[in-house]
Order: sequence, then structure tokens, then C-alpha cells
Amino acid sequence: MNLNKAIFLVALLTVAHFSYGQFREEGFGHNSPDLIKQVQVYPNPAIEFLSLKFETPQARKVRLTVYNILGNTLEVETEIVDEHEIKLKVKELATGYYFVSVRDEQAGLRGTYKFLKR
Repeated sequence: MNLNKAIFLVALLTVAHFSYGQFREEGFGHNSPDLIKQVQVYPNPAIEFLSLKFETPQARKVRLTVYNILGNTLEVETEIVDEHEIKLKVKELATGYYFVSVRDEQAGLRGTYKFLKR
């Protein structure tokens, strides 16, 4: 009985560990606070649109790439709302988990965000 509990605990901790890693940001160059830009991704889960809101005006500078759970690159229509916000049209995507990669090479920002499409 204790072995079953131990296996269950290990499985639960493994799932919790991988679920916690929903966001990863890698700065390159020096890790100045000026280089780390806040990005809000909402709503999550998304139905029709996914918005990315930037703390600083960089919406026209970033490069976005959407990946499915297998790592395949997907074509998704984007709309720049203003200098602080970009909307992704996710309505045509199948239900499931996806990743959006946000890159701004000049600012040294690379971040990957997980979202759920309902």
C-alpha cells in the first residue's frame, strides 16, 4: 500500500512540475531590468482571440510564432491594436494547448507562453 502512495506522489509531483512551467523568459546579453518586458497573455483559455499586452510600446517590433503541442509552426492572423497590444485570431485553431513565442531581438527578450484554445 505504501508503494502505491509513493508512486502516486511521484506522479503528482511530476505533473505539478510540468504544469508550473507555463512561462519561460530567457534574457540574453546582460540581464538589465530594462530588458525584461512584462507581457500579459489573456484570455486564457481563449475562444476567438488571444491578446498580448506589453508594458512598453513594442507591439510593432516583436516577432510572434504560434506552435501546436507537437512543435509545428502554425499560421495565425495577427492584428496590432496599438503600440502595447497585439491580438491573435485563434478561432480557427482546434481545441487544445498551444505556445506563442514572443521575440524582440533588439531588446533581448525571448519568451514563450502556453495557452489553451477552447
